[in-house]
Amino acid sequence: MAALPVPLLALLLLLLAGCGGPGAAGQRRKEMVLSEKVNQLMEWASKRSVIRMNGDKFRRLVKAPPRNYSVIVMFTALQPHRQCVVCKQADEEYQILANSWRYSSAFTNKIFFAMVDFDEGSDVFQMLNMNSAPTFINFPAKGKPKRGDTYELQVRGFAAEQLARWVADRTDVHIRVIRPPNYAGPLMLGLLLAVIGGLVYLRGSNLDFLYNKTGWAFAALCFVLAMTSGQMWNHIRGPPYAHKNPHTGQVNYIHGSSQAQFVAETHIVLLFNGGVTLGMVLLHEAATSDMDVGKRKIMCIAGIGLVVLFFSWLLSVFRSKYHGYPYRYVRL
Repeated sequence: MAALPVPLLALLLLLLAGCGGPGAAGQRRKEMVLSEKVNQLMEWASKRSVIRMNGDKFRRLVKAPPRNYSVIVMFTALQPHRQCVVCKQADEEYQILANSWRYSSAFTNKIFFAMVDFDEGSDVFQMLNMNSAPTFINFPAKGKPKRGDTYELQVRGFAAEQLARWVADRTDVHIRVIRPPNYAGPLMLGLLLAVIGGLVYLRGSNLDFLYNKTGWAFAALCFVLAMTSGQMWNHIRGPPYAHKNPHTGQVNYIHGSSQAQFVAETHIVLLFNGGVTLGMVLLHEAATSDMDVGKRKIMCIAGIGLVVLFFSWLLSVFRSKYHGYPYRYVRL
């Protein structure tokens, strides 16, 4: 075979360099696929902050490469027949977070928020061996999700602010949560001021009710009971009301860890503390009142019974959260 002239050989080399070879063609295909994915997600995000996905969309846009964006996915079960109260509460906070990102000035195609409902993507749940909802997972731009990419819902709660901190930790995208205006607080304050103003108007110059020690003591006691039962923790963390086991259908109202609690648990502890307090009040009245001895004995027995019963239940709750606690008041 005759050798090619040098000018012709140089020309062939230039043509090969211009075409880029098989590797360059593959790279261009990846770039085209990636561009199509990003454009599709941006189009959906412009219409809805949380993109609803089924199995096909999830596999194509979240699992399959190439991908240069992160996707936060909430796996949930929102259909009424699933009776997942926690899913609905978590969805409300998730929508607030996604809307805060979508309508912020820093919005980019670096991160997207999506949702897979069990009834629309049960195959995705099976693929990920997932058996509980709601669950939040971050699918990073490169590689597979690590342990920290699964949100610790039971520990952190599902408040939008907590989710935003987790997103910032996993993606370096900082989202300032903007909640819709809530007029419940100002309305309640206005109603309270109206009631106080009405009482002052009706009572005229007689303001002795403002010096009623029993009324102020009752109000202070209610506030103390609410705070000691964990209401402020609920307000900050936004925990679920309870947890329903997806396999057995059993509903747990007491969280099994000492690091978290349910809203229902707060109400239970509030009731138990109130029962103990009522028992102590009855014991105090039995010891200091001027009633006849028979009534005082009845109040004393009732007070002791309330203290023993409700304090025993409090210890039972404490033992269920602090495993290995050896003491109990009454064996339950």
